[in-house]
Amino acid sequence: MDEFLITTTTLPDPDEAKYLDTHDFVAISFWIISIAMMASTIFFFLQSFTVKNHWRDSLHVGGLVTFVAAVHYMYMREYWVEVHKSPIVYRYIDWSITVPLQMIEFNLILKAAGKPVTAMMFWRLLIGTVAMLAFGFLGETHTIEVWMGFVLGMLGWFFILYEIFFGEAGDVSTDCSKAVRWSFNAMRIIVTAGWSIYPLGYVFGLMLGQVNDEMLNIVYNIADFVNKIAFVLACWSAAKSDKGTSSSIEMERDAEKGPATDRLLSGRESAGSDTD
Repeated sequence: MDEFLITTTTLPDPDEAKYLDTHDFVAISFWIISIAMMASTIFFFLQSFTVKNHWRDSLHVGGLVTFVAAVHYMYMREYWVEVHKSPIVYRYIDWSITVPLQMIEFNLILKAAGKPVTAMMFWRLLIGTVAMLAFGFLGETHTIEVWMGFVLGMLGWFFILYEIFFGEAGDVSTDCSKAVRWSFNAMRIIVTAGWSIYPLGYVFGLMLGQVNDEMLNIVYNIADFVNKIAFVLACWSAAKSDKGTSSSIEMERDAEKGPATDRLLSGRESAGSDTD
């Protein structure tokens, strides 16, 4: 009589597969970054009421950067958990919205500092942004040769760096206050050193194949955390350091104090006239 060895295996619960696994560090990183982006959005919008009026647009745009990123990170997490592949389309859609908004910040921070900047400065930064992202996406999706996408995308990035260091933005920033110069330089460092992570990931992950999707996405997620939140925090730092026009909250307080002060002064004047 033949003996049969019957083995049983525990299949993963399909319902549990839709949620975070304790060993899926990529999905966990997506979740952490999405929550951090949401918290940053609330912080920046609330802080916009505590800074001077001419800085509010900068913090509003910064809040949009983190809000858009938070929404896309929720979808990227779901995509990774379900498919276990890099969410290339979601990531590039996120960058196509948030990176131009970050370029607007260079314009807004200089305008808030009272410096004469032209609209062409933003359009030049936008051209570099579109080239950088478009060719990077075409290379990653193999629509064009991978090396060609890398070279053309790098040219777009170098164009951005030239503008913020040696172009109109770089020239105008030298005449700003110490706080604004510090924030502007911090933003330039992020665009230079922080953004360098993405082409490095492109080279080692896509061109050389030496980095797997798990490590690449964790590195990209950490880079987005720094390059978006720290970028807007630099704008917030400049706004909080400005001692110029009163903020909206301060103006409301002054408006409330105004009638009370007027009544007090009029009461003193009437009391003085009665004494006379």
